[in-house]
Amino acid sequence: MNSNSQSANADTYSHRLADIVGTAIALLTLTLPVFVIAHYSSPDVQNNQQPLTYHLQRSED
Repeated sequence: MNSNSQSANADTYSHRLADIVGTAIALLTLTLPVFVIAHYSSPDVQNNQQPLTYHLQRSED
């Protein structure tokens, strides 16, 4: 019985370690691209949109 309980403890430890490593990889996968994009994006973004202007014709009645 002792050898069986030691195996269960080792299995629980490896399962917990796998959960921690998996969580760390998931967090890194979700956050790293955001930080890389923020780091390499230019702070001087120019707004190249043209202003919208409407030319309305007036009828002379």
